Amino acid sequence: MGIGSSAGGTWTFIKRRYRVGMRRAGASFPKIIQMTVSAVLAYWIAERLLGHDAPIFAATSGLLALGFGTQTTVRRTLEVAIGCTLGVAVGDLLLTLLGSGLWQAGLVLFLSLMIARFLDSGPIFTTQLGLQSVLVVLLPIGAAGPFSRSLDAVVGSLCGLLILMVFPRDPRRTPMAELGKLLGELSGVLQECGRAVSTSDSTLAFHALVRARGTQKLMDSLPAALNLAREVATLAPAHRRHRQDLERLRIAADKTDLAVRNSRVLARRLTTVINHGALTDRGVEAVSGLLTELSEAVDAFGYAVLEPNESGYRRAVGRAKRELAECAARLDPKSLQVSGMQGEGMVLLLRPLVVDLLEATGTSHEDAVALMPRL
Repeated sequence: MGIGSSAGGTWTFIKRRYRVGMRRAGASFPKIIQMTVSAVLAYWIAERLLGHDAPIFAATSGLLALGFGTQTTVRRTLEVAIGCTLGVAVGDLLLTLLGSGLWQAGLVLFLSLMIARFLDSGPIFTTQLGLQSVLVVLLPIGAAGPFSRSLDAVVGSLCGLLILMVFPRDPRRTPMAELGKLLGELSGVLQECGRAVSTSDSTLAFHALVRARGTQKLMDSLPAALNLAREVATLAPAHRRHRQDLERLRIAADKTDLAVRNSRVLARRLTTVINHGALTDRGVEAVSGLLTELSEAVDAFGYAVLEPNESGYRRAVGRAKRELAECAARLDPKSLQVSGMQGEGMVLLLRPLVVDLLEATGTSHEDAVALMPRL
């Protein structure tokens, strides 16, 4: 029994690792093609056009300039490219002055790392500069002379930049995914707030507050993702047409950020409202229903954000706008059967949250406010 159970667990682990590995390899397939083309092209240029013998540093620089990772952008590629090129140049210079050997390699590595930290705080830049410079000292000099390897590194780095600019990944992908996750979390927060009201459970409202606060990492990552996407869309001719989409995503992200912050205030107020029994039975039913519908409207907007096609986005965002407008039209304490300072204050907190969400969908501030009932 023990052996069979162990074998079954091992087989399950192998199957899970196989699925994860295949999924990761499939997702990385475009990047693998880019890295392969960059390395081979750099090697071919250095060997055939420049006449260098075994230009290994051209291939390694072309490969490393792209690399794996979610932040493969022009800035990251430049960091690696400059680090590789400068590392080879420093190694060649010190090799000319000091000669080759183990102690020379140690001194070169030390000086290279010091120079790298002086020039840039990025860990990628430092690692590449140090690695390339020490390899230059340890590997034998080719027939073309020591500084030919510096030229090979330049060729490889330029090939990496060229590949990145000509064949970049869709710059919208990361910010769309990040914003979709944030909207999904906001929808979940509003859903939990609705359950807290319907069950008169302040603990659920506190859980919603904790969940809303837990979105800070997503909120912080969105501006950086949008900046990187705009950088790629500006430099890559194939994706310049997406600059308008990225501007729309930026506005949606900014307004969603405000809506999430308002949801934290709402969840915190709900704990007080529930603990003090500030809502009547009819008020509980109306407010919990409104929060559930608002959660569904945010879900609809999250689906729209993930639509890559303009026609699909327009249809999906139109639905989200209609659902948000219906929620906005009900944001009056009287129509929600809510009275008293605490209950009315909670309803008033929902109004700016819904206005922010409407603006995130592309509605102007004036039109969003006009959808609200007069108080």
